[in-house]
Amino acid sequence: MISNSSKYAIKAVLYLAVHTNKNEKIMVKNIAVPINVPKAYIAKLLQKLSKQHIISSTRGPKGGFYLKKSNKEKSIMDIIEVIDGEKKFNSCMLSLKKCDHNKPCPLHKSINPLRTKLIENFKNKTIEEASNDVILGKCFLPL
Repeated sequence: MISNSSKYAIKAVLYLAVHTNKNEKIMVKNIAVPINVPKAYIAKLLQKLSKQHIISSTRGPKGGFYLKKSNKEKSIMDIIEVIDGEKKFNSCMLSLKKCDHNKPCPLHKSINPLRTKLIENFKNKTIEEASNDVILGKCFLPL
C-alpha cells in the first residue's frame, strides 16, 4: 500500500523533525546514512517534499533541509500524497485494473475497511506527533 519511496520519505522527514530547526539544517549526505537510503535517491524525495512545502530548505554554505513549525503541522498522509499520490491507496491489492466497489476482486471487501482506517490514521497523525513519539522513546527510529 505504501511504496518504498514513501517509507524513505517518512523516515527522512521524521529524522529532520527530530534533528533540525530554522537554525540547524542538515545536508542530504548527513541524512542518507542514518536512515539507510542512497544519497541521490533521498535527495530527489526531499526536493519533491520541499517544493510542496512539507519540509523547508535553504541554499548556500549554511543551507540544507529542516522543518519549521508549519511543516511539523503537516500529516503523515501529506508526505505519502506528495510521493505516491492518492492512487496508490486506491489501487487494487491484486493489481487488477478494473477492481472497484462495483466489480471487486476477491480481497476488495476485506482490504477496503482497513485501507479506510489506515488513511484516516495517516491523515490524523502529524509529523510533530510522530517525531515527539521518537523523542520520548515511545517508538524507534534510527537516529
